[in-house]
Amino acid sequence: MKVAIIGTGYVGLTTGVCLAYIGHLVTCVDIDPAKLELLQRRKSPIHEPGLEELLGTVWNRIGFTSDTSASVADADVIMIAVGTPSKPTGQADNRYVEEAAREVAQGLQPGRNYVLVIKSTVPIGTNRRVVHVVDQVLASRGLKGEIMVRVASNPEFLSEGTALRNMFYPDRIVVGAEDPGSVEILRRLYRPILEQTFDPPPFLPRPEGYDLPPLITTDPVSAEMIKYAANAFLAMKISFINEIAGLCEKVGADVTEVARGIGLDPRIGPRFLEAGLGWGGSCFPKDTAALIAMGRELSYPLRLVEAAREVNTLQRERAVEKLQETLKGVRGRVIGVLGLAFKPGTDDVRESPSLDIIRLLLEREAHVRAHDPVAMANARKALRNAEVEFIEDPYELANGADALVLATAWPEYRQLDLRKLAKTMRTPVLLDGRNLLDPAEAREAGFIYLGVGRQ
Repeated sequence: MKVAIIGTGYVGLTTGVCLAYIGHLVTCVDIDPAKLELLQRRKSPIHEPGLEELLGTVWNRIGFTSDTSASVADADVIMIAVGTPSKPTGQADNRYVEEAAREVAQGLQPGRNYVLVIKSTVPIGTNRRVVHVVDQVLASRGLKGEIMVRVASNPEFLSEGTALRNMFYPDRIVVGAEDPGSVEILRRLYRPILEQTFDPPPFLPRPEGYDLPPLITTDPVSAEMIKYAANAFLAMKISFINEIAGLCEKVGADVTEVARGIGLDPRIGPRFLEAGLGWGGSCFPKDTAALIAMGRELSYPLRLVEAAREVNTLQRERAVEKLQETLKGVRGRVIGVLGLAFKPGTDDVRESPSLDIIRLLLEREAHVRAHDPVAMANARKALRNAEVEFIEDPYELANGADALVLATAWPEYRQLDLRKLAKTMRTPVLLDGRNLLDPAEAREAGFIYLGVGRQ
């Protein structure tokens, strides 16, 4: 099938490359010249494990352009995968989705049938809104009735750092549509994934015991809600274990043992029960804010989601309070922060807990050094007006420091020589904000160890 994808962010680019890999002809559209220049050189503008390698293998089936009209004219399926940033109210801003829909409608050709797919995470009711926008444009062109456009909602469930795995081996594929015709076309589009008939990439084998994913077909509004509800639930699960971690510290329990004990219950499950500094990134903060704003608009407050956000904010503050208490104040202290990305496997620093901690430390007049294996460039941009010293070597970062904050669970940090780090520090305090290290090993290496929800 011929597929046009509007937007080459995490969702658009990952989707495009994977659809090309399973045999479709894909054209990705973006208005950013710098991004297009990189992509046309077979370079990925985002850090996603395996994405650039896969891009090189599908080069004969994927193209990149800024011309929306030319890209959509002969497409069978058109996907909108543009950003939906938060408004000051917390609501998702749909302007880029609507702009994309207008541009798409301008390029559609008479006598053709199209399926227009909304992959962006959008406010409830956006599918209806896009139908209206497309109809308006076609009417202004005098082509209403001469072009059939079916609009479907197909939310993504990609996680940064594991996006290719999520795309090739999904838990489910959700399609929200009013007519069976568009469902059938999307079933054809995803058939190699639904039936797992494609040859897996050499670096990403099919997981052992993986079952065929279900295709969930529903109405557009329910499909839009599924995406928000899924992210809100995962965010609440993380905030729940973080709140339990605080109580564990008070009573002397170990939250890692508690999480293991409750996670073995199949009704709960072990994933997203890792206590730490909380969640960040481009999805959970934005989507929970949008859900709360939606509830407020409809006079239906979402108390659990509100509490999850409050707990998440408090995790950063509690981390700084621990440093304040242990160091008897952080003013004038040198604090090294290990990890700037909001999670390992990505260079994304949006809403990263470590950046919040850095800002809190700077407000309290600490001197901050920072390191990350891949996210230094993005962190420099995010903190461009802050007095932060970015250091390429973790051991140099630790030299003369009063404390280290392990803020991102990069596997590289697990391999650090703790004894060597502790010896070079002025005060060997280690706040393990991701419970990545063994407390006994850290203390044996000479550290004053502070975990989250553990002694």
